[in-house]
Amino acid sequence: MLKYEGVDLDFSLAGKTAIITGGAAGIGYATAEFFHKKGVNLVLADLNPKVDELAKALGDNCIGVPGNVCDMDYPGKVIQAGVDAFGQIDILVNCAGIVALENAESISADDWNRTIAINLSASFFMAQAVGKYMIDNKTGGCIVNMASQAGVIALDKHVAYCASKGGIIAMTKVMAKEWGAYGIRVNCVSPTVVLTALGHKAWDGPVGDAFKKEMPSERFAEPEEIAAGIAFLCSKGAGMITGHNLLIDGGFTIK
Repeated sequence: MLKYEGVDLDFSLAGKTAIITGGAAGIGYATAEFFHKKGVNLVLADLNPKVDELAKALGDNCIGVPGNVCDMDYPGKVIQAGVDAFGQIDILVNCAGIVALENAESISADDWNRTIAINLSASFFMAQAVGKYMIDNKTGGCIVNMASQAGVIALDKHVAYCASKGGIIAMTKVMAKEWGAYGIRVNCVSPTVVLTALGHKAWDGPVGDAFKKEMPSERFAEPEEIAAGIAFLCSKGAGMITGHNLLIDGGFTIK
């Protein structure tokens, strides 16, 4: 049951513990920085072997757990590290992901399978493990999965990415439906192009300028804007929001 606990006007997350996959870079690290400012204990999960150093650079209440999100024993390892360090897991943010740009008729089996494995399957198994932890321990909590505007509309050369992100949206709805009885809210966010280091590399220039002209916002998103949406969904201010796909797309998908 999703109990009403009042609305904190500051949307506070102080004292909560969050796992963030893909937490060493991009949206994941921006979310970690945002959460740290909100007083959250952090468990950053990432393939980067220096993820613990990056976490500790944020603060003493931050740890990193290096590993591959596709390894079946990794979710349990990450959860146990968080419990050992902070006593409880309250939040999961699934940010780990990749994109393989290729037309539908020519994408390789390896690129298709790798995209689905990292973006969709790994997100599912991490959410499954955290959901089971919350159910078994009767803690409730929040899960936010990273989808994309590509899960809502078709984008050229994004067939595997679109499929994986559409799957994230559907998966999120099922989890929200099944786990609401245990006090677990599950939502996803769907950003447009985000100006991370990789975003700048891919979209700075004429192609990006043309894309922005199709958006009411006429600009791309900053990583902090995605982190803010995630933080809101994890706060008491979103206590009646579950199974929702929050589009943070500058209006691109309204056309």
